[in-house]
Amino acid sequence: MARQFRGDFVQSSQSKPLDPKISNPEIYEGQFGSFTITPSDRKSVVVYRASLCAAVFCFLVGACLALTNPQSSAVQISLTYLYWGMAIALGVSLTMIHIYMAALHRALQIFWGIGVISSLGVVWMYPEPLVAAIYNHPMTLLGVGFLFAALTGIFFKEAFCFNRAETKLLTLLVPLLLLGHLTSLLPISIEQILLGTWALSMAVFAFRKAVQAIPPDIGDKSVFEYLKQQRQSAA
Repeated sequence: MARQFRGDFVQSSQSKPLDPKISNPEIYEGQFGSFTITPSDRKSVVVYRASLCAAVFCFLVGACLALTNPQSSAVQISLTYLYWGMAIALGVSLTMIHIYMAALHRALQIFWGIGVISSLGVVWMYPEPLVAAIYNHPMTLLGVGFLFAALTGIFFKEAFCFNRAETKLLTLLVPLLLLGHLTSLLPISIEQILLGTWALSMAVFAFRKAVQAIPPDIGDKSVFEYLKQQRQSAA
């Protein structure tokens, strides 16, 4: 029985050749040495992009609903679910994102956490649906805004790494709209234009992200290793 099992195993393994990307991984030359990209690296990028696209989808649907029929109670309830869907997807993205500076990565995750906790606080404090409560009580943005600060951090990272127009625009547009609403300096018509521009820019960002090659999102792994060794030496 043992011999038969062994023979079956050898035959099965031989009938399924290894993926050439795994058996012969491509070697990249980084700033501090050569490195390879593993299947785990690729998977993390796929999850990062998928969660980003999910967050963008929730925001796009929510923006369309908010711009077309904001007074509907059904729309306001739907916006609450879309808000939490976006928040959860953004949290996954911030777990999988590749950022050289560990302190910045941690800061964005902390911002996300503050924003989520603040959002829960808004749910507890106000009887309206969540998004309606945030809109009707702009001071809530002092806490909830941290969630969007984390999102803006992703836009800033993407703009810095890939020099894309839509992420540069979003890096400026998101705080402009939120601060404008917080201070009540922007008329409703301008807020609607900025929200629509935000939604369209995010759609462009998500599409370009989905079709981008995977290795650039992983970055130079030799830099990650170098920074890790520097932190260990400092400790």
